[in-house]
Amino acid sequence: MSTIKDVAKYSGLSIATISKYLNGGNVLEENRVSIQNAIDQLGYKRNNMARGLKTNKTMTVGVLIPTLDNIFFTKIISHIEDIIQSKGYGMIVCDFKSDPSLERSKLEFLIDKHVDGIIMVSYGGETSYIKELIDKKIPVVLLDRMIKGVECDCVLADNLNASYQAVEELIRRKHKRIGIVIGPEHAYTAEERRKGYIRVHQDYQLPIDEELIVAGDYTVETGYKAFEDLWQLKERPSAIFVTNYEMTIGVIMAINDYGVNIPEDLSLIGFDNIQMSKVVKPALSIVEQPMMEIGKTAAQVLLKRLAKDYTDFPEIHRLKTNILIKASVAQCCTENE
Repeated sequence: MSTIKDVAKYSGLSIATISKYLNGGNVLEENRVSIQNAIDQLGYKRNNMARGLKTNKTMTVGVLIPTLDNIFFTKIISHIEDIIQSKGYGMIVCDFKSDPSLERSKLEFLIDKHVDGIIMVSYGGETSYIKELIDKKIPVVLLDRMIKGVECDCVLADNLNASYQAVEELIRRKHKRIGIVIGPEHAYTAEERRKGYIRVHQDYQLPIDEELIVAGDYTVETGYKAFEDLWQLKERPSAIFVTNYEMTIGVIMAINDYGVNIPEDLSLIGFDNIQMSKVVKPALSIVEQPMMEIGKTAAQVLLKRLAKDYTDFPEIHRLKTNILIKASVAQCCTENE
């Protein structure tokens, strides 16, 4: 197995220069080419485990998410990897099946692997073990959801305003009975999106009917059931806003099964996945979260902490969403006004 000394001999450069390159530092372009050529020719691979014993760093980042089935999280992971890989870090990804007890055991697994830092989505919201990590100076960046009572870096979409603006688009088109499909009560994102729904109704002096607020658990199945609950109301909504991609799929499936015409019978705004908005006919209106920006920002904040830079701690990044109104939203018909 080739060593860093072999790379130095092959390239004619010092071990210090090669080490700097391997750790993401800047080297002369001609040196970069020589080092990479030597690495490729010799098949050199760093032994991060051995390196970790010497430096107390494994050059590994842990990423903990509720589920790998959620396209929102998997896209963010891809953008996180782009940034940390460019700085020489590897990544261990764990999901905890949206189970709070499994969340803690998976976090302990990552700690046992001696990851240098963690980017995580907390489902259970338990504060004690996250505080312990922060106290030990193990960098933690929360993703998508803040945790009350924990001072921690966090990167998320501006969920409250995303919901406010989506519902406002419907109100401006004269919709007054607007259904919303939100996530589980304990989820920070669901709480914020509900607040946005309530606030825009208050600002426009519209009554709030609790029957129009239906909670799911961010799955296709609960999206389907939520539509059924709303559509079976004695006074149906003229529009529905769905606050998650998987639940949007479930609602669309139910709409097809019930033979509902969009937007003649119902206006619809979904969440995430611009590709889906183009495939569905008529074109689906969506709230688009900045997944690339979320992933890259989370990675950059973590790298800053890994470099022992704790200025502006904790950093809270609330990133703006984008609303795309397409053919699935129409002016409300006279009889529903």
